[in-house]
Amino acid sequence: MKKIHKVIIPAAGFGTRFLPATKAQPKEMLPIVDKPIIQYVVEEAVQSGIKDIIIVTSWQKRSLEDHFDHSYELERQLEQTGKTELLRQMRDIAEMANFIYVRQKGCYGNGTPILSASHLLDDEPFAVLWGDEFIYSAPPRLKQLIDVYGEFGKSVISAVRIPNKKDVSKYGIADVTPVRDNIFRIKSIVEKPKPGSAPSNLATHGGYVFTPGIMPHLTNLAPGRDNELWLVDAVQKLMKDEPVYACEIINGTYYDTGSKLEYLKANIDFALMRDDLSVELLQYLRSITKQRT
Repeated sequence: MKKIHKVIIPAAGFGTRFLPATKAQPKEMLPIVDKPIIQYVVEEAVQSGIKDIIIVTSWQKRSLEDHFDHSYELERQLEQTGKTELLRQMRDIAEMANFIYVRQKGCYGNGTPILSASHLLDDEPFAVLWGDEFIYSAPPRLKQLIDVYGEFGKSVISAVRIPNKKDVSKYGIADVTPVRDNIFRIKSIVEKPKPGSAPSNLATHGGYVFTPGIMPHLTNLAPGRDNELWLVDAVQKLMKDEPVYACEIINGTYYDTGSKLEYLKANIDFALMRDDLSVELLQYLRSITKQRT
């Protein structure tokens, strides 16, 4: 069985939910405290054993490439001023992986960026992570998916429970057959079902490990909803050829940082994990809570 060496991170969208902040900067570069969203995604991949990071971009996303490159002038200034820890951090960003950048071509939809990077896949399994959301977990979400792939040799999608029934209409909800513990075989995925018609509360999204079998279905896929190419449509076709599994992520918190509210929650959560910020931030949150109750 071939190992997973590459991850595709689609990052070509306009980020319209965050306008005007994303008018001149990529949504993936919005910071969670002091680190851009996409860096959390890349670090998850690296911590899961991935070294080849393929980022699918567009003309307005040059700052993504700059972020994961060396900034020699900055590094020189940090070295001259004795800021050795910051210098180490900046160098680590550029050196933690092999970065490959591809411009997205074709119609809209979340299947298109995978097609745009297909020439970099040599009939091998690969992972996909979105550049504007992540699951913070231990072990990393992608490592959990790779472990399931290693056991079954088939495609795996990360899954999280949606506790509030009214929220299931925001996600692709899986109809599943339990395999064991947190592993399920997917029978179908219902996109944004009405709360009363959802087959479960298990949302399958965010992270994927695919066998090469997904590529013919993506290549031959006809545009679907809104005349766009949707990855889930290719997954539905793949399930007719081979099993596709869902791995419910353990010890994880999902952050849809493309949503304003979830983005704010992520900033608060990660700031509260920091020794240099948590005490004063918690005091502030308690003070404003008292003022508003």
